Amino acid sequence: MTAVVDRLRTEKTTFSVEFFPPRGDDEERVLWRAIRELEPLDPAFVSVTYGAGGSNRDRTIRTTGRIAQETTLTPMAHLTAVDHSVAELRNVIGWYAASGVQNVLAVRGDPPGDPNGEWCRHPEGLTYAEELVRLVRELGEFCVGVAAFPHGHPRSSDLETDADHLVRKIRAGAGFALAQLFLEPEYFLRLRDRMAARGCDVPLLPGVMPITTPRVLGKFGELAGVPVPAEVSEQLLPLAEDPAGFRAAGVDLVTRLCERLIAEGVPALHFYTLNRSKATRQVVANLGLAAG
Repeated sequence: MTAVVDRLRTEKTTFSVEFFPPRGDDEERVLWRAIRELEPLDPAFVSVTYGAGGSNRDRTIRTTGRIAQETTLTPMAHLTAVDHSVAELRNVIGWYAASGVQNVLAVRGDPPGDPNGEWCRHPEGLTYAEELVRLVRELGEFCVGVAAFPHGHPRSSDLETDADHLVRKIRAGAGFALAQLFLEPEYFLRLRDRMAARGCDVPLLPGVMPITTPRVLGKFGELAGVPVPAEVSEQLLPLAEDPAGFRAAGVDLVTRLCERLIAEGVPALHFYTLNRSKATRQVVANLGLAAG
């Protein structure tokens, strides 16, 4: 199994994609259609989230294993400490290894039911993501990634403290970091500068999401944990009753964001797909990132 960090060692910017676990058979068919449509473009890796609050973890595990066994893609499993004892975490990690999954994104995770609620550690579990990174690394030859927050983690007191937390996770054994969503590149670039100032030079991948409908625009704010920038709202919301116009403007906006990031030398763009492929394929084509 190829390590994500090896897939990122390319001369030009590449891309990766993220899916969430399907909640039923119909969603599973939609997900696998997207996977098969993106497979020929040869993304650096594909990741499957653990679901909100650690929900749908069984489907996450099964889907990630199936990608490893039935496709040519490099899968990355998400793993959270939510509602898991250390023994349970060891079992999940062992299952990933047995399924041929050697790349893991280790995140502490949000409290079930309320992402902004008070964190409650499992009595026999872990408290911090850096502990989870160490556990994964102790249990095998895993390539481990961690989450990064261009706007700062909601529970961090300031951006400098948040950068300190990120660097600790990396020094615990992580080889790369995936940034949460943003639409203003300066937040991402400043985070990269804060990492560099701390002597941390692992790949930092920006998280981007094609904006195709007003609902997806609202989803951005939910996932990013910050309001949609006023400039973006002013550009897109007047097109809310024009689906084709909204989609074209949203894809163009995200394409221009990605062009700026590529000019700044990012190793890869990480697309949040919402389990659809068309808009991601369109942005990838606009940027000339597709294989071949």
